[in-house]
Amino acid sequence: MNENGMRLTVLGSRGSIPVSNAQQSRFGGATSCYMVEAAGETVFLDAGSGLLSAPTEFDKPPVILLSHLHLDHLLGLGMFPRLSESKAVTRLYLKAATGEEAKSCLAGVYAPPYWPLALTDYEGKLEIEPLKPSFRVGGILIECMEGCHPGGCEIFRLSSGGKRLVYVTDYEPDETSFSSLIAFSSKVDLLLYDAQYTDEEYNNKKGFGHSTAEKGLELMEYSGAKELLLIHHSPYASDDELGRREQGIGRNNIHYAREREVLCI
Repeated sequence: MNENGMRLTVLGSRGSIPVSNAQQSRFGGATSCYMVEAAGETVFLDAGSGLLSAPTEFDKPPVILLSHLHLDHLLGLGMFPRLSESKAVTRLYLKAATGEEAKSCLAGVYAPPYWPLALTDYEGKLEIEPLKPSFRVGGILIECMEGCHPGGCEIFRLSSGGKRLVYVTDYEPDETSFSSLIAFSSKVDLLLYDAQYTDEEYNNKKGFGHSTAEKGLELMEYSGAKELLLIHHSPYASDDELGRREQGIGRNNIHYAREREVLCI
């Protein structure tokens, strides 16, 4: 990574629920979590079970962006070791009208009887704030767009040092939103796109809020994105199956995300 670039580490790319078996080890079984490092800052895209393998020591407080509140995207939060470190500050943003509403959304999950501790009971300090349409984390500009998913889901664009990436998870395209997403993703360096279903599977899953690799390729073509990382793998898809899908695409700048891989742009 050059001095002005961005570094993305895949901590978890599985969708819906974590999986753990030999047939799904190569692409990984942890749910959505991606670590972006740029301009001396660290931003996590979602807090699925992949967050458990994240580092905990940072020069500046890390930021977590929650795309939405479905459990596979936040179930790693309660076990993030940094929250138990005295005086360690972590900032978290989610879609809400006010800070109090943002806190109450998470309190519905992280509190007894569903979890032994409230997020306010940890030794560390978790600052929970509502997302804004556009804001900065140091030298990183973060911009948001509403996606199409049951209950809603935010799409994020991160820009720093002339490099940009767009994170599109839990997204089922319709004509209007897809046109907006093409513009939102225009000429980005890296596009992360929900490809949970094959075209055949999607025919029986309409309305579930997910997309296909074929639609990701279409978005890449129309937006002029330079690289496509396909994410949110089905919990039923094996390594062999994902490998076959990837081989079928046959392009060096398009592949299915693998847990622990690092991409520099």
